[in-house]
Amino acid sequence: MKTNNIEILINSNPFETRVAFVEQGRLVEFYVERGKDLGITGNIYKGKVVRVLPGMQSAFVEVGLHRTSFLHVSDVKEPFEDPDEEGEEDTADNGGEIPQPRRREPEARIQDVVKEGQEIMVQAAKEPMGTKGARVTSYISLPGRYLVFMPTYDKVAVSRRIDNERERRRLRDIVRGLKKPGHGFIIRTVCEDMPEEDIKADMEYLVRLWESIQRKRETLPAPSALYEELPLTLRIIRDMFSKDVDRLVIDTKEEFDKAAKFVEEFMPGLSGRLELYAGAEDIFDAHGIEIEMTDALERKVWLRSGGHIVIDQMEALTAIDVNTGKFVGKKNSDETILRTNLEAVKEVVYQLRLRNIGGIIVIDFIDMARQSDREKVYGTLKESLRIDKARTNILKISELGIVEMTRKRVRESLVQTMCEPCPYCEGNGHVKGRDTVIMDIYRELGRALKGAVKKVTLYVSPHIAERLREDSGPIEDLERRFNKRISIKQEDNLHQERYEIE
Repeated sequence: MKTNNIEILINSNPFETRVAFVEQGRLVEFYVERGKDLGITGNIYKGKVVRVLPGMQSAFVEVGLHRTSFLHVSDVKEPFEDPDEEGEEDTADNGGEIPQPRRREPEARIQDVVKEGQEIMVQAAKEPMGTKGARVTSYISLPGRYLVFMPTYDKVAVSRRIDNERERRRLRDIVRGLKKPGHGFIIRTVCEDMPEEDIKADMEYLVRLWESIQRKRETLPAPSALYEELPLTLRIIRDMFSKDVDRLVIDTKEEFDKAAKFVEEFMPGLSGRLELYAGAEDIFDAHGIEIEMTDALERKVWLRSGGHIVIDQMEALTAIDVNTGKFVGKKNSDETILRTNLEAVKEVVYQLRLRNIGGIIVIDFIDMARQSDREKVYGTLKESLRIDKARTNILKISELGIVEMTRKRVRESLVQTMCEPCPYCEGNGHVKGRDTVIMDIYRELGRALKGAVKKVTLYVSPHIAERLREDSGPIEDLERRFNKRISIKQEDNLHQERYEIE
């Protein structure tokens, strides 16, 4: 049997489920879901509009989460443009986001389509990120194994990844012949070569699911959850477990049994590729995933040639800098720079996918003197991005070697998921230098010693205390000028920038 060297590894415990998607022995995608912080993308809610913002053409909707959700007018008002059926994307090919038809700019205003206090059914399209609440839409999408059901959208579209035109026509004809008027479907990649009875069964399941959601809507108060997405393991199986995956390995019997039941019901042809891990070593340790995860949180990434890229993630954008590092080349500087940039392209695309970096991305390649070199790097980047499931938009490389691009952001990046701001620097990435803090202390003490005091006690952090022992000049100058004694006490719990004067 031909293998694609693609594996899905699932590490599960009562508190957390982690999924590693491995290609050619290398981790390329990572997902994590914790019991106390389940993802909400795909959930459907009966919500209440709590505030309408005409200036932003949006509204805030209370759906029962920690923060109110954000609803833009383009996610409320019809009509749609006719979809480009060749360009539609399915959930599995789109990083788990809720697929939506392409729309033209809304003609209505938000204040004309929703009112404060109005009850509305919405679906979470994006996870809450940072201080932002979830983004929601009133266009509902229900993903199944082979189809995505869009109950308010009367069209049939086919995943762009099905490239056989005869198969596209066959699948489109089957779905058009089975669906009810007013219902829409996107035919997913895994539907390729599937028989009509399997497609029909998936369609009937989705229609029944929608009818149950409608019944809940009539009876439950706002805000209420009408539908919750599958847990991570089953969602991964539904969206990513296909004939291209050689095996899916789960390390706990309980999770394996749930997965086996799901696979047997919805994709029995793949049951032979589902395995229960039997190794004594932790599944992620045995496959080197833990090491790759640690590397994926580092700022600097080394290239095989000796060059490196530096990834700085900020709130508004991500900056990626390419450097030759230790690589000096063998011919000339132009050849060295081109080779480094071409190697960096593949690593950048890999890191974007692994770290799930979204939003605005600026890549600063090493300056290239030749236009042909810039075009070669740009073409390689554009071609490499084809493997990325998230939607990307890339601008031409500038004369300075800078590329601006965007990547669809649906969920938090790996750093946002796995890390939190440093409590010491409060997320700034730097703190005031010791000499700067000492000069702040010097000025503050100068003001304090002008009063009617005889003795001052200064409490400082260990690093500042050490620096004052090395250079006591500022303290001695103050004692001499004001003829008053200054006592220095070290407080181990003090932040380097913090000090207390008593």
